[in-house]
Amino acid sequence: MKTPSAIPFGAILLIAAAACGSDHATDPDASSLGDGATAPDAGDPGADAAPPAEVVLVGAGDIAGSGPGAEITAALIRGIPGTVFTLGDNAYSSGTAAEFMTRFDPTWGTFKDRILFPTAGNHDYVTADASAYFAYFGAAAGDPTKGYYSADLGAWHVVVLNSNCSEVGGCNAGSPQEQWLRADLAAHPNVCTVAMWHHPLWNIGQHGDAGQMYPMMQALYAGGVDVVLAGHDHDYQRWTPMTPDGVPDPIRGVREFVVGTGGVGFYDFARSDPHVEVQDNQTYGVLELTLRATDYDWQFVPEPGATFTDSGTGTCHGGTTP
Repeated sequence: MKTPSAIPFGAILLIAAAACGSDHATDPDASSLGDGATAPDAGDPGADAAPPAEVVLVGAGDIAGSGPGAEITAALIRGIPGTVFTLGDNAYSSGTAAEFMTRFDPTWGTFKDRILFPTAGNHDYVTADASAYFAYFGAAAGDPTKGYYSADLGAWHVVVLNSNCSEVGGCNAGSPQEQWLRADLAAHPNVCTVAMWHHPLWNIGQHGDAGQMYPMMQALYAGGVDVVLAGHDHDYQRWTPMTPDGVPDPIRGVREFVVGTGGVGFYDFARSDPHVEVQDNQTYGVLELTLRATDYDWQFVPEPGATFTDSGTGTCHGGTTP
């Protein structure tokens, strides 16, 4: 078992490539590769190697259903070098082993060795304990009893949380996951940090705000986290940087992206919100993040022929909130 530190990226790569069906050894008393496992630095053959000046992190959520959307977005990722994340609901509609093998594997599974940051969604848990999800992704998905973990990617710290709170002992303040998160952030005061999970705290889509993630956002804000990624609603949303209470904060605020555009049919927006800077619910696509030591670029890469896109640059907060 490992504890909440952070496994350098090179170690995660070796583990993920070698153990497609094995457990991601992590627990809150471990390192940070899953509920507490953490990897060495990205691209490391040696733990002391300097991280690369720039790395790419690309992905989306709500991915592989019965239609052609997953192949459309998979083709986009094949043309973008870098590390891949998923934001949950990987194989529709019940996250079964058969759905992973017939819907996800022929599309996004073609670059499975690059998917170092998978995330579990509610559809993955339709299959008891998300067992097919954890079996498919193996070590990369973390401890199957938890499904939350962290690792370093270049100069950035990457935290994957499990927003299926009832499956992992809750997301409330004092829960095992929340305590692990605070310990992990304290142990990794990187200048730049990105966190991801499935259910967005802020959401103008039909599912609405996932209030259960408020204690997690409090911990992330206190830990100086820069970016949060989520899926669940089948659309794209970019929110202004905010405090956990939804107050704009251009200095220390967390910027949330909802990227439920991985390949399953779109949802209507349920409301408007002045803090949503960009939104779209008609375009399949992936979010490409270019991560550097003190800042980052984002670009929504749309399906061929689409006119919608989004891009910009952000500066990292630099560690823990004073």
